[in-house]
Amino acid sequence: MGSFIKTQNSFASGQVDSEFFARDDINGLSRLENMDVISGGGLTRRRGLASVAALPSDARLIPFSVAEGEDYLLALTDGHILIFSNGIQVRDILSPWNTTACGRLQYAQRFGTMIFVHPDYQPRILKKTGNTFSLSLFSFSRNDADMTINIPFMKFDDADDIKITVSQNSGGNNYATFTTSRDFWTAAHVNGRLALLDRQWVITQYISPTVVVAYTNGPYTLPSSAVSDWREAAFSETRGWPCSISFHQDRLVFGGSRDWPAGVWMSQVGRHNNFDVGTGLDDEAIFITLLSSRRQQICTVVSSDNLQILTSVGEWAISSKPLTPSVVDIKQHTSVGSVATRYLPPQKVEGATVFISATEKDIRELTLDELSQTYNAKDLCALSKSLMTGPVDIAYNDDTHQLFIVMANGDMAVLNKNSTLGISAWGVYKTQGQFLSVAVAGGETFVVVRRGVVVCLEKFSDNEMVDAGQYGFSFSAEALPLRASGHNPKKIRIYKISARVLDTKSLFINGARVTLPNGIYDAAQPGYTGDVFINILGTHTDTISPMWRLHGSDPLPVTVLSVTMHGRYSIS
Repeated sequence: MGSFIKTQNSFASGQVDSEFFARDDINGLSRLENMDVISGGGLTRRRGLASVAALPSDARLIPFSVAEGEDYLLALTDGHILIFSNGIQVRDILSPWNTTACGRLQYAQRFGTMIFVHPDYQPRILKKTGNTFSLSLFSFSRNDADMTINIPFMKFDDADDIKITVSQNSGGNNYATFTTSRDFWTAAHVNGRLALLDRQWVITQYISPTVVVAYTNGPYTLPSSAVSDWREAAFSETRGWPCSISFHQDRLVFGGSRDWPAGVWMSQVGRHNNFDVGTGLDDEAIFITLLSSRRQQICTVVSSDNLQILTSVGEWAISSKPLTPSVVDIKQHTSVGSVATRYLPPQKVEGATVFISATEKDIRELTLDELSQTYNAKDLCALSKSLMTGPVDIAYNDDTHQLFIVMANGDMAVLNKNSTLGISAWGVYKTQGQFLSVAVAGGETFVVVRRGVVVCLEKFSDNEMVDAGQYGFSFSAEALPLRASGHNPKKIRIYKISARVLDTKSLFINGARVTLPNGIYDAAQPGYTGDVFINILGTHTDTISPMWRLHGSDPLPVTVLSVTMHGRYSIS
């Protein structure tokens, strides 16, 4: 048997899947639970959770940053928006969204105003003015000269063959009866808008599936024949509302709607309630439809260097600078696709846009190539796909370089990422309960946790060694299978396992508590920095299982810089 000393002084790849166990070029682990990979490549026990507030029910968290140093956290529950500042609830605002709808809400913020969109609800505006918060309906700007509003109008596919016969109505000169060539109208069309005969009309009465009454502001001339050139408001109770939203180049952008999933509507420059395309002047509104061989449903729109449009089957970008009606340089770059059933907000991570793929197994990083012409969608979890078990929420903390992804099973996959230092390490966080949502506000990471029948708002804190003041947690880091001189050993005999630790007060290796030279396992005493070890005498023929495991559950700090194994091996 050949002797070996094997030192691992970097864990920069974090937890990796078993299919990569035979690789020599991966500085990873077979398991990483409740630990983080630090900047130098070592491991540290994760921070504990501090209690913030009790919540009435499951909630979704959204950050709301009004100004520098003025950060709020929104907790969206069933029919309510709870607003927190510095851990204290300052407002409870009634909302129209139930718990299910909250999962698909998208939002965009500009200063003290946040606009929410959902395909089944008219957009709402949350606004902070002074010390007051208000939630109101988003409305399109109105033209003073008449009753028209600056909403986009569309010819929907299911109405393409329909003609409208316009006849006088006893309601007055400004009223008309609209009769369609086949069944079309429903009671939901009342208060909806149409554009025909160079006028806007508001439907005031539903008579039958072929007949409604409409009103326009001013006299009109009866057409001599049925009208085929007519359009409906792009957004309404009948046609649905915008699915996604962003601000880009001082335009408000709506991406997709329930009945026009591939449409992109951009407001006039600086006039975010005005979607009138006018005569195509540079500052007027823009409308485009994504065209491809596959049906595109826009999942979200992201303002970056370019306007990124993430659909259910691919990733598009509009690179025009400035963006005007006459210059819309748009193309599809990649074909990954995004989740369409709920909103998982793309995150800005080190200048890239990180999003969850349509398969929910990939975390993709959308970046431009060196020539800034073509986007690539690198898979950030290529080595750790087993951790992706139904993502339900996502957030990135730029201060700690951590990407948090809440999973449907209540665990949280965490990516410690620092490209400058070569760190891209996935691990998993667990707690005594289930993580439900995550958000970053004011540099702090907040989570919603269900503990039994209680739902709590909590935050990660450097000062906490347990969760919510009472729930301890265990941590674990397990080695990859030993590779020796490029071979897979058949038999291994381990003499000693040592670890170089930093400010550590308690640590177990392979089930044995290591002896710290100062003999102190007390939170009030200084931690130990140096080398610790356990002696092991035993021969292993199961060389796939990890040869060492760092673990513990004491509420004490642990940081491990490297692990060394001393032993002998045989490859035959």
